[in-house]
This record gives sequence, C-alpha cells and structure tokens, in this order.
Amino acid sequence: MSLSDFHRRDFLKAGGGGAAFGLASSAMAARPAAKSTGRIIGANDRIQVANIGCGGRGYYVTGEFHKMGQETNNSVIVGVCDVYQKRVSRGKKTYNCEGTLDYREILARKDVDAVIVATPDHWHAKIALEAMDAGKDVYLEKPMCHTIDEAWQLVAAVKETGRVLQVGSQTTSGDQWHKAKKAIADGMIGKHIMSQGSYHRNSIEGEWNWPIDENAGPEGKGEDYIDWKMWLGSATKRSWDADRFFRFRKYWDYSGGVATDLFFHVVAPMNICWGEPQFPSKVMSSGGIYGGSAFEFKREVPDTFHLIAEYAKGYSMVLSSSMANSQHIPGLIRGKDASLIMVEHGRFEGHSPYITVKPEGRGGSKEYVEKFGKEEIKIPVENNNTMKTHVGNFLDCMRTRKKPTLDVETAARAQVLISMAVMSYRQGKVLYFDESKWKATDKPAKA
Repeated sequence: MSLSDFHRRDFLKAGGGGAAFGLASSAMAARPAAKSTGRIIGANDRIQVANIGCGGRGYYVTGEFHKMGQETNNSVIVGVCDVYQKRVSRGKKTYNCEGTLDYREILARKDVDAVIVATPDHWHAKIALEAMDAGKDVYLEKPMCHTIDEAWQLVAAVKETGRVLQVGSQTTSGDQWHKAKKAIADGMIGKHIMSQGSYHRNSIEGEWNWPIDENAGPEGKGEDYIDWKMWLGSATKRSWDADRFFRFRKYWDYSGGVATDLFFHVVAPMNICWGEPQFPSKVMSSGGIYGGSAFEFKREVPDTFHLIAEYAKGYSMVLSSSMANSQHIPGLIRGKDASLIMVEHGRFEGHSPYITVKPEGRGGSKEYVEKFGKEEIKIPVENNNTMKTHVGNFLDCMRTRKKPTLDVETAARAQVLISMAVMSYRQGKVLYFDESKWKATDKPAKA
C-alpha cells in the first residue's frame, strides 16, 4: 500500500507511524478530523477568497486574484490576515474587505470558499491542513511546505477531504513544460538521461535582505504591532528579532533558502515534463556563503547552492545556483538521442518563443533519425501570462473539482527533493529516499 492511499485516520489507528512510517504522528494526532465539506460552487457563483499572509508575495498574489475577479466577476477577495497590523490594514483598504491578525478567524468564516496561504514556509502545511479540514480549497504558495513529513500529510489530506490544492509555482503553467511533456512522450529525446537547470541572481544587498520597518515589533503600537509569538508558531522560541521576521528566508527555522525559494520553480516543472512525477532515490548537495560581506551578515542559508539527484528509473538531475553571480546555465533535458532545450537563456521565469529538440547526430540511433531526422526541431510555445493562467486554473478546478496544474502529488515529489537537498547540505552527507516510508535515510532502502 502506498502512503498516498493511506488515509490519515487509518495512519493514526495503525499506531501513529513512528516506527512503521517514520512520520511525525504527534502533530497529526493533535489535529481534528475534517469537519466541513465546503459549499458547492455553481457555474455562476462568485468564489469568495481570503488571504493568509499579506507580505510582499502574499499581497501580490492576492492582487492577481483581485484583478481576475474584477475582469471576470468569478471571484472576490473577502478577507485578509497577517500577524503585522500594517499589512492587514493595507489589505483591508486595497480589497475593501475584513481583516484580522489571527488566521483561525478566516478559517472559521462560512463565507470563505478558498484561502491563499502565503506565510513564511514553516506555517504553510499547518494552515493548509486546517483550511482543508474546514472545507476550504487552498492556493498554497511554494514551497509547498517545510518538511518531508508535512508533504505526506498534505497529500493524505487532499485525498481524504477532496479539497482542491494548487501549489503556487506559476512557472508550471507555462506552455513550454506541457509541450515538452508531449515531446518526451512522443520519443523525441529517446531514453531520458539527465535534466539540468539553474537559478542565478546577483544582489548587491545580499539575497533576501529585505527592508526592515524599524518601529515594528511585538511592542509596537497601532499599525506597528506584530504578533511575534504567533509568527514563530512551532519554530524555536526566540526574543523579537526584526531580521528574522522581515528576512526569514535567510534562516533554517523558516526556510530552505535557495532550494525552497527558487529550485522549486525548476524541480516542479521538470516533474511535469517527465510525464510521471518521480521521487528521487539519492540526493546530495553542496555550497556555501561565498558572496562576501553582503551575504555574510546574519545569514544561515548559503548564497551558493548545488544539488545532484538520482532517480530509480535511470536518470539524474543537476541544479546549480548562486545569489552572487547572475550567469545562468541553459535549462535542458538530455536524452540518448537528443536534448530538449527548455530555456536557452537559463532563466526559468523568463519566456521563450519555442523549445528546441537538438539531435545527438552520431550518438543517436538509426531508428530515431528515420523518425525525426538529424536537424534541430523548434516547437513553438505560447508565451502566456503564467500567473494569470495558474490562478485561473485553480478557480476553474474549484468548480469542476478536477486536479489543478500543480497538484499536491506532483508538488510533493518536488518538495521531497528540495527538502532532502537541504538536509544533505546541513548534515554533510548523501541521503536516500525510502518511498515506502516517506523517509530520508543514510543508506538505500532494501529491495
């Protein structure tokens, strides 16, 4: 039995899974059973959406939902939530809606059909799980969650509750990935050998050193108030630290740095290209803080990070990144007979008018040449607005109850890889994934 078929309450009845599955049963045991199925949304009903986490990214994503609602009248923002009062007030004014400092008030509202979860990463799974149990569909910002255990819980919760969960890596709604999926399925690269990609930036301030509101904090008055205790949640208890709050992606307690913030945008679409999402079997990573003083100040996560992953079906993935150098590596998928060049300039968030199939020539098979020839083949792709497409897909799926573009199971495959990469870097060792237990181990699982 695969864990995707193993319901959460069956898991608890089986003894919590500490030995059997290597999962965090205590957190699951404390969660209530699903108590609402949500309302049935008709074709002409306006979907009522609320935001949880209204910082920079959350405010932007909520704005995209708001614009779509204005254009189509198919959705409306009815609530915003953040632990920082200034952000709540801004959201209330922008969207003419109610606001709160406590996400539980949003989840208790009967008029909320869906929530946008755009909090720091360590809150993603908890809020999404509680939202689904409350009968809400979820647009969950990437990364999907913070740990492998949480990824399993989200997969199980979607299956159990029947809720729609779209992971917010809008890159996956780009036409090129779906054209690549068909090309690979049609045999246009032959045997898949390796996928590669990169994410490179160069910021003179050091990546994720976002501005700090000096007057804000738990002692702040009025608009300056921050509920620091709520923000920390399950993370290590600490005294107020403005750097951790405003620049959370630099700290392991709340983020995985490059891996979770940026590599998710590469790994998730690759899993779509391959046709069948895959868990890695072996993961190793390396890197460090190499960028100088701008990157060294109060930072835990590396500015330069690389990973290599192997898959049981006989191919690998190689990803490279530096936040201190902006020259990319072309994103491509290598096969025995040809390579599929996805992003020639390497920037995965950028657009290209086509993807290119480049035959191997002398290394390719005779059968391949007879079918596809020896010349490059350019496959046109539509340069769609990926964010608008991704949001629209989520809202459509809320009505049809179909799987969204970046469904929970595909996203979980990406999450396991990047979570293992973070673990490998921090522990300084190669890790293996035991799919039967959803657990990273020091040795390969026994056949």
